[in-house]
Formats: sequence, structure tokens, C-alpha cells
Amino acid sequence: MRSSGSGKSGGRGNYRGAGNDRDQKQGQGRPRKPRPEERRYDVGPGATKDGPKAGRGGAARGGAKGGPKQPQPRSGRTAPARSREYEARAEERNRERYAGKKDIKLPKTFPGAEQEGERLQKVLARAGYGSRRACEELIEQARVEVNGEIVLEQGRRVDPEKDEVRVDGLTVATQSYQFFSLNKPAGVVSTMEDPEGRQCLGDYVTNRETRLFHVGRLDTETEGVILLTNHGELAHRLTHPKYGVKKTYLAAIVGPIPRDLGKRLKDGIQLEDGYARADHFRVVEQTGKNYLVEVTLHEGRKHIVRRMLAEAGFPVDKLVRTAFGPITLGDQKSGWLRRLSNTEVGMLMKEVDL
Repeated sequence: MRSSGSGKSGGRGNYRGAGNDRDQKQGQGRPRKPRPEERRYDVGPGATKDGPKAGRGGAARGGAKGGPKQPQPRSGRTAPARSREYEARAEERNRERYAGKKDIKLPKTFPGAEQEGERLQKVLARAGYGSRRACEELIEQARVEVNGEIVLEQGRRVDPEKDEVRVDGLTVATQSYQFFSLNKPAGVVSTMEDPEGRQCLGDYVTNRETRLFHVGRLDTETEGVILLTNHGELAHRLTHPKYGVKKTYLAAIVGPIPRDLGKRLKDGIQLEDGYARADHFRVVEQTGKNYLVEVTLHEGRKHIVRRMLAEAGFPVDKLVRTAFGPITLGDQKSGWLRRLSNTEVGMLMKEVDL
């Protein structure tokens, strides 16, 4: 039988005991390594020999790698820490130093910078005349006018609400106006909304930023050009009899037609609401008894072309408006909506003295 003092289990018990000689010898030879909860994390000027190296404390206190670190002097010496009182006095001296100075005014970059409004090239660029650099070239070429005066200097400021801006003699829509041309199909009602649920013009201009309205009307069965815009004054003048904006139509009729039909239309056809006169008439195409004739007039009464030709003895089978003032249908397909160019908008405005 082995005694408990000479066995392995007994040896372990003696080593772990509080009065073990080996434990006492170790305690005399070198200092005991501190446990984690006893370690010091002081860094900087107050760090002791037992503490960790500089830079360890920031990571330990922050709980993450790369915490705030103390700046290390280049010479290897520890930089003295500034007290809060020193920082407060330095800030107070800086305030006293700059308290009596006036606000610094920025230099003016061009003549007239103190004026209100927007730069002319910015207004032209927003109106669709190209980049600002391209608009500056228009100004350099003396093609831009403001209130009837040719502008040559860059940086001229204008008020889009008040000033009249022209490019090559045509007025520029400087405000946020929109202008469209729609090739209206047959069967579409000339309203933006229809309470009966029929297809209308509003179905072609959804998801627009501003509310558009139509310029004049077209019969439900009549196809062709109809203008849409949010420029109220332009729309009013385009439909006012005072300005006499001409509209051109192609009408399909059945002949034979007499040679004096054009003269009769130009002289005037008596209708129930007065005389109606055409400005121009010509035969475009003839296939047997089928004729395609072109009628131009400046009036805008309801069903005016259909009533005139019917009264002359030639009912209309199909009617298409091919032009509204300077805006032509061209190769625009039925049901397609297109934005008018700057030149077209300027021509429309010139047509009604805007």
C-alpha cells in the first residue's frame, strides 16, 4: 500500500496547498504575474514600469483594436500634457485677437455680380440651348438679346420673370414652360379628362411634372396636330381671332369637283353662324373620283372645314390637320407626342407677338 503522501494524487494536493515549500520558493525568486483584473492600463506620462507599453491603453479602454492613441514625440521624449486651463486661456486670446475685425468680403468675379437674377448662360442652358459653354459661345457670337439689347459680356444677370431674352431674334421661354405636339388619332376626345371614360388627350401626357392643357380643339374623328402646353398666354393668343394663326387640313372627298371650288371657298361659304372663308385651297392628289384636297384657314369654329365642304356639296370622309401655324405634322406617327424645339417655340411666339 502506497501512502497518500507519496502518491500522485497526494503530490498534487501538496503542490496546490497553501503551505507548500515550492510555492514559497517561487514567490521569493520573482514577482508574481498579475492577473488580468489587476493589470494597470495607465499610459503616457503617468505610466509605470509594470504597466503596458504606450498605445496599449487606448485599445484596452475602448474595447476595440485601433482605439485613440497618444501622440509620440519625434525625439523619443514624452510631450508634456496641456491642462484644460491652458487650452481655455489660448482660446480666449484668439477670440480677443479677432473680435474687432470686420467680415471679409469676397472679391467680385465679374461686373454686375451684386445684381439679382441668374446668369444669362444658365438661363439659356435651362431653356434647352445646350451646355453652358455652348450658350457662352452664343453670347460671344452676338446672337443673344436681352430686352432688345445685344449682350456681349459674359455673366450678365437676367430675371426670367421680367426680362425678354431672344436668340437669333426668337423669344426664349426662360421660365419652366413645356411645349408638345401630339398627332391625335381619330376617336380621341380633345379634353384632358373625360367623365365618360373615353380616350382623351390626357392619356398621352401622364407622369408630367406640370399640368398641361390643349391649344384649341379637334373634332373627335379628326386627326392631326394639336398643341399641348402650360403657357397660358401663348395658348390664348394662338386661338384668338385677332392673331389669325393659320391651320392647314387635308380632306378626303369624292368628286368630280368643279374648277371653281377653290374660288368659292376663298370667297366665303354661308353657314348657319355666318360666312366662313378659306385662305388657300389646292388639289393634292386624285385617284379616279377620290380627291385629296388641302384647305388652309385662320378661323377656328367648330367643324369649320367639314361644314364648309359639305355646304359646297362635298362631304368629308377623312380629315387630318397637318399644320398649326409654323408647327407641321411631318413624319410624326399617329398617337406620338414630341417636345417642340426651341426654334419652333420661338416661331410660335413670334406668330402671336410674344
